Amino acid sequence: MKYGRPDTEFLRWRWKPEGCELLRFDPAIFLDMVREKSLAFVGDSIARNHMQSLMCMLSKVAYPKDVSTNSDENFKHMYYSEYNFSISIFWSPFLIKAQQVDTEGPNGTGLWDLYLDEADDHWLSEIKSYDYVIISGGNWFTRPSKFFVEKKLIGCHYCLLNNVTDLTLRYSHRAAFKTAFSAINGMAGFKGKVFLRTVSPAHFENGEWNKGGDCVRRRPYLSSDQVEVEGLDEEFYRVQVEEFLKAEMEGIRNKGVEFRLMDTTGAMLLRPDGHPSRYGHWKHENVTLYHDCVHWCLPGPIDTWSDFLFHMLS
Repeated sequence: MKYGRPDTEFLRWRWKPEGCELLRFDPAIFLDMVREKSLAFVGDSIARNHMQSLMCMLSKVAYPKDVSTNSDENFKHMYYSEYNFSISIFWSPFLIKAQQVDTEGPNGTGLWDLYLDEADDHWLSEIKSYDYVIISGGNWFTRPSKFFVEKKLIGCHYCLLNNVTDLTLRYSHRAAFKTAFSAINGMAGFKGKVFLRTVSPAHFENGEWNKGGDCVRRRPYLSSDQVEVEGLDEEFYRVQVEEFLKAEMEGIRNKGVEFRLMDTTGAMLLRPDGHPSRYGHWKHENVTLYHDCVHWCLPGPIDTWSDFLFHMLS
């Protein structure tokens, strides 16, 4: 609305699971449930989008104090003093150790070195004391990247380098979640609950994000439309669930770490109306993602994720 979106219908739809009612998020009850607790979001800008949504919903009851140690928006720490509850975001779009080595790259999004067997210490070294950790990721794996295992180059995704095997982004995506979950299970003394929030579908139509694609629909899909998760979203979703199930079993069998699946993909697939599109910034602002069909409006469909979290913590 701030940037000129004229319609408000997207605020009025709410996802309903088949056969039951999903409790509506109650900020007062939620804050009582998480009293003396801490919650960490680990992932990319959609993880930050989730954290912002939750904070907006909690603002009906309480406002946090920013206790971040620096001004980096990718590593924020917010504290609700009345409840001794903290929320943090740890920016880690690949979940594993990553370094950008070329800002241009083959398609203009940069070339990255990904260390497939090393979890990103920016979050791994921080989460040991957290009660709840929400892990997510997906979009960044489409970037051109080189893959390293034990510091040795083993392949790449669209790096266009001679004598380097293109293993595709599917290889790095699976390896990243496998490594992240394994690192959590191997963390001595960690007793928190780990939530995997599954991939968040984008809704570009009539072109890719950098080729004129946009999300112009102003109503959700209905169940009767029989839309399905497909393409890369389906592959990412399937791999994330597969690696989650392996990690869950390892946690139960050996480590005592509790993993929970926050399966939001199907619900969000139905909401092509809930993205900012061109209303995520000023009209003439120079931004990379001009039509934003990746992130979610606030308030909007993403608030359902807090309904999920509320239900799971209950």
